[in-house]
Amino acid sequence: MPKNSVKQIQNDERRILDELRKNANNSINDIAKTCKFSRQKVWRIIKNLEKNHTIWGYTAVVDEEKLNKKSYMMLIKRSNKPFPDELIKKIINRDLTKKGKKTGAEITNSFFTHGVYDWVICFNANDIRAAKSFVEEVNKLYGGYVSEVHLIEKMFSAVSCGVTNPEIEKLNDFFKV
Repeated sequence: MPKNSVKQIQNDERRILDELRKNANNSINDIAKTCKFSRQKVWRIIKNLEKNHTIWGYTAVVDEEKLNKKSYMMLIKRSNKPFPDELIKKIINRDLTKKGKKTGAEITNSFFTHGVYDWVICFNANDIRAAKSFVEEVNKLYGGYVSEVHLIEKMFSAVSCGVTNPEIEKLNDFFKV
C-alpha cells in the first residue's frame, strides 16, 4: 500500500486519535514514539485533525465529587409542535448554557438524539435544588415545545471520556445494601 494512500492516512489518524483519547496530555514526542511516527508527522496530523474539526478541543476528566458538585442528566422529549427559527437560534447560540450558569448548573455534554428522548443534557450543579431550578429554566425557555423532562442524578462514573475511573473499586459500595 502506498505511504500516503487515503486508507493509510486514515489508519495513521486513528492511531494518533487513540493515543490522544488515552491521554491528551501526552507530548507529541511520546505519541510519535508510541505510534512509531516522526514528531513532525504527528504534529502535522494533529493540526489537520484540529483544522477539519475532527478534534474539537482538549479537556481534563475531573472527579466532580471532589469539587463538591453533583452530576445530572436531563432527558428531554419534544412535543410535535414545530420549532420556530428564533428558538432554533437560541439552541444554536447555546442560550441554555447562560441560563444554567444563573442557576449554578454547568453543562458538560449536550446531545441531540434519536430514540425515546430527543435531547440529553449532562450537567453539574451544587445540589438537587440547583438541578431542579435548571430543569425549570428549560421548561421556561422551551415551554410548549417540550412534552417531557426527566432529571437523573449520576451516582458514580465508572468510565468518563473513555477513561476508567482510578477509584473504580468504590463501585462496590453501590452494590452492597
